[in-house]
Amino acid sequence: MAYRLWYWPSIQGRGEFVRLALEAAGIDYEDCARDAGVEAMMADLEARAANGRGPFAPPYLALDGHAVAQVANILQFLGQQHDLVPSNLADRYWLNQLQLTIADLVAEVHNVHHPVGMMDYYDDQKAEAARAATQFRDERLPKYLDHFEDAARQGPSHWLIDHRWTYGDTSLFQLVEGLRYMFPRRMATLAPNYPHLLHTHAAVGELPGIRAYMKSDRRLPFNEDGIFRHYPELDGD
Repeated sequence: MAYRLWYWPSIQGRGEFVRLALEAAGIDYEDCARDAGVEAMMADLEARAANGRGPFAPPYLALDGHAVAQVANILQFLGQQHDLVPSNLADRYWLNQLQLTIADLVAEVHNVHHPVGMMDYYDDQKAEAARAATQFRDERLPKYLDHFEDAARQGPSHWLIDHRWTYGDTSLFQLVEGLRYMFPRRMATLAPNYPHLLHTHAAVGELPGIRAYMKSDRRLPFNEDGIFRHYPELDGD
């Protein structure tokens, strides 16, 4: 039975970290809200909340009457179910730790263009966003990328662990893709500092499942409704 992935149908967002692992592994799934719409997703979410153990928000993965939510949690589940992680327990926890750090960065990325009010329009907080973007580009982004470069450097090949890809590799791929879209100038300046991270990114891009996905209409383009948004005035060298 195919997994049922519920996420907003018009953006990549956090759901894309899950999609990439599914696509790379060739795991069948249904992108439910793209077929049934947002109202169906909200109805499903509300129904699952009835027992007090429902997801707080999309993305979540549904199968056999239960749901797994939160990106790191979903990927850990898929990794264990479909052999997308090593058997060593310490390695599994380290991958989860890395994924949680990616989630921290994703939250900071969103806060760059919504530093005052998450539900307010970007146009209503441009001055504050410009200040947040400068600090993020100059201080926070290199700090995170240094950490991921160190992680990528430890692998015996272009993968984080052993000689095969894991969901950590596909997540780093999406992170680089999103940051290049959001801050093309800044990422071009920083690129020489992160050869191992970019080597991992390139290797993921050559996986057959990823190559097919990137060419398909299932891979939505980045846009200014998602997490990674390109506002030229927020970019810089």
